[in-house]
Amino acid sequence: MSDIFSHLFGSNSLLVGTLIPFVCVLSVVVFVHEMGHYLVGRWCGIGVQAFSIGFGPEVIGYTAKSGTRWKLSAIPLGGYVKFAGDESVTSSPVGVDHAAMSEDYRKTAFHTQPVWKRAATVFAGPAFNILLTIAILSVFFNMYGRTIADPLVAEVTVGSPAEIAGFKAGDRFISVEGSKVTTFADVQRIVSGRTGDALKFVVERDGRDVELEATPVVSEQTDALGNQIKIGVIGVKTTNEVAQFRKVEYGPLESVGQAVKETGHIIGRTGEFFSRFFAGREDKCQLGGPVKIANMAGQAASLGFEWLVQLTAMLSIGIGLLNLFPLPPLDGGHLVFYAAEAVLGRPVSVRAQELFYKVGFLLVMGFMAFVLFNDVFAC
Repeated sequence: MSDIFSHLFGSNSLLVGTLIPFVCVLSVVVFVHEMGHYLVGRWCGIGVQAFSIGFGPEVIGYTAKSGTRWKLSAIPLGGYVKFAGDESVTSSPVGVDHAAMSEDYRKTAFHTQPVWKRAATVFAGPAFNILLTIAILSVFFNMYGRTIADPLVAEVTVGSPAEIAGFKAGDRFISVEGSKVTTFADVQRIVSGRTGDALKFVVERDGRDVELEATPVVSEQTDALGNQIKIGVIGVKTTNEVAQFRKVEYGPLESVGQAVKETGHIIGRTGEFFSRFFAGREDKCQLGGPVKIANMAGQAASLGFEWLVQLTAMLSIGIGLLNLFPLPPLDGGHLVFYAAEAVLGRPVSVRAQELFYKVGFLLVMGFMAFVLFNDVFAC
């Protein structure tokens, strides 16, 4: 009996070691995302009927004086804010009967608001996810600083692209593809996502600048959470003896600045990954669905609370960016319609919106099925 209990509820069990950390991390990210929609929507004078963490049947909840139903629902894989006048939790305008609304109700209904209010309310969800990442990184930089290495080459791997290009031990990176670099991590950040691309490097050697060109190749490595990842490398290494590792500490304002900068790098790398992925130049197994994220949450939890918080930051910005894809029913799909409405001076026809919502829904479901298949069967 004790073995069964340990298997079900022990610290390394599926329930306690994986599912609970996954639900906690996802719930925080979803809560922040939906709170962005809620706060900006209320600021714009839009009524809110429901705020839910999770989908499906309500598990527990209460109704506030404002009339909003706050609740936890049975399926903890997302959430939603249902605004006044919505026919569905996706805020689709299809099927909304404005004529059936009372005059007072129309004033607070989502779809009767000026286009800028609707756009601001929709954009606030992804924006709050990005702000959460900045906030978490700011705290970490302020508390722990950063350990950095100078952009120096300590060793060149035999037969690597770097050796073929003419790199030598002692070279100091000045720029990669025109972007100035100040740490070895800057070089890795650019190179890691550019497998197969011929990159131009400028290095300092014996007091003069030398231009070199190397093409990163795929290297399978293990990340801090034990996951197998594939990144681009050119075959140079840095060590303590040569690179002079050092810890940099930041004050509160400096931490925010570094967090904004790092978040910008993450957004850039994510955009670059998806552009290469849709061009067929990235490994499909690099995309993870709920199963992979759950496993990562379990691994992070086993390493400590700080790792779980860092995973929350990465997942938050990932969900924020994913929601900006220009596909209904994602937030980005709504923003496309609002942009068209602002340009045309009138809403896109209901028939066109209905068609795009159906196509977008199928594409989003197809993408979710794809990453789930990757998680369970392919990768």
